[in-house]
Amino acid sequence: MTVAFPTLFLSHGSPMIAVEPGPAGHFLQRLGPAIETLWGRPKAIIVMSPHTATPTPYVLGAAHHDTIHDFGGFPAALYEIRYDTPGEPQLASEIHQKLVNGGLPARLTSQGGLDHGIWTLLMHMFPAANIPVVPLSLSPRAKPADMLALGRLLTDLRRQGVLVIGSGSLTHNLQRFFHHPSPVDAPEEADCAAFRAWVHDKAQAADWPALLDYRAQAPHAWAMHPTDEHWLAFYFAAGAAMCDTDTIGPATSLRIHESVTHGHLAMDAYAFGAEAAKLANV
Repeated sequence: MTVAFPTLFLSHGSPMIAVEPGPAGHFLQRLGPAIETLWGRPKAIIVMSPHTATPTPYVLGAAHHDTIHDFGGFPAALYEIRYDTPGEPQLASEIHQKLVNGGLPARLTSQGGLDHGIWTLLMHMFPAANIPVVPLSLSPRAKPADMLALGRLLTDLRRQGVLVIGSGSLTHNLQRFFHHPSPVDAPEEADCAAFRAWVHDKAQAADWPALLDYRAQAPHAWAMHPTDEHWLAFYFAAGAAMCDTDTIGPATSLRIHESVTHGHLAMDAYAFGAEAAKLANV
């Protein structure tokens, strides 16, 4: 029987989610077992993260990935965490070929490593660290439509037992975070709530023309995302769920988690594809 996974957009937030899971981390701890129960253990996981960024796509084809602590100024306990995983060079080569065949100037590298946008999620979802991972770099100057098209080139892999994840953040304004700090449990700010509600409504309605034009149409888009990189993985994950009958974007997009930290750092998660409905109550 063919296993077809939904694809996922997951907000990773601060690296501190590794040691202080909060609502989003506890959701991830439920999500991994739910995926295994519903579809079985993934053969491999493809993850695109904004913390592995290159002008054009790179596929990291190492046979082993070490944990990268790509941040500074955090408690010592965070740097002691290891989440080292196997890679999957053969799958990496297949991904590279699909991207090249799709007209993208993609590169395959034997280098490896998991940035914090990858391992802080996966350590909660699959703590045994025994599922092969293939990181795919994010091009921060790409347009949402470019990322949707890139994801679509990989859509058949989810029918081969591969889990596709876009890692980012539903909102991401670090200037506000550092210049106007709020407690982690601060009430949600109005502009964050409006942006989250707009994304939810448009995703639920499969209004991809609006979602692709979020800069012009979403309320407070510039305040919630001064730069695009933490939001682009949403479109990558959505594209990877598209089927032959989909036109602009996937017909089914489901918010499977919502929470906010520090008043404006949203940790919402989405699942895409017909299979997404099974994750409604995780």
